[in-house]
Amino acid sequence: MYNEIPNYGLRAYALFFSKHGLQEEFTQSDLDWIVGQSMKKKIFSLLLNNGWIKKASTVSYKCINPEMIFKGLLDFKVPQIIKKSKKPYAFTGLSAVEIWSDYSYIQRGREKSPYYIKILKKDLRYWKNFFSSYRVPNYIKAGSTIGEFVILDPVEKLNFDEKDEIKVETLKETEKIAKANSFYAYPYNYIKKKYEK
Repeated sequence: MYNEIPNYGLRAYALFFSKHGLQEEFTQSDLDWIVGQSMKKKIFSLLLNNGWIKKASTVSYKCINPEMIFKGLLDFKVPQIIKKSKKPYAFTGLSAVEIWSDYSYIQRGREKSPYYIKILKKDLRYWKNFFSSYRVPNYIKAGSTIGEFVILDPVEKLNFDEKDEIKVETLKETEKIAKANSFYAYPYNYIKKKYEK
């Protein structure tokens, strides 16, 4: 998984890549005369943990191909990282339609990938910190950016079902959402046909 990194990390990666390319190994000593010991450790930890460099041996590293990194920054991460959360949630709105229709309807592309998620109001700070720790932009009720982002909908009470290990708005509520807009006729019909008793 590739993540966005702060400017100091980007500059360090640019230095390593311009100096060593993809094949040549380098060590932490490359930064000896540039930054202090604690900053050097911070930079290498940042680059390694966010997938921008990899270990080549116990003391040396190699750059990851920048093309892979930049494409990877737009990968869909939310469905996987949300499974690590410790608080209740429910994909809602068009995200719920996506999930219940087995992705026969998809609302996202690499350029714009919103996820609509209901959370408990009392857990709002947790969720803001949770998504920020994975560098996923998140907004309350509305917002937009390039790539993947989350729209949080804080509520007092949360009802959900579980589908494919993901908590999602109940099927009944999702059917109402899909039925309310003729643009979603195909996923609505898919859901009705699949789950009719």
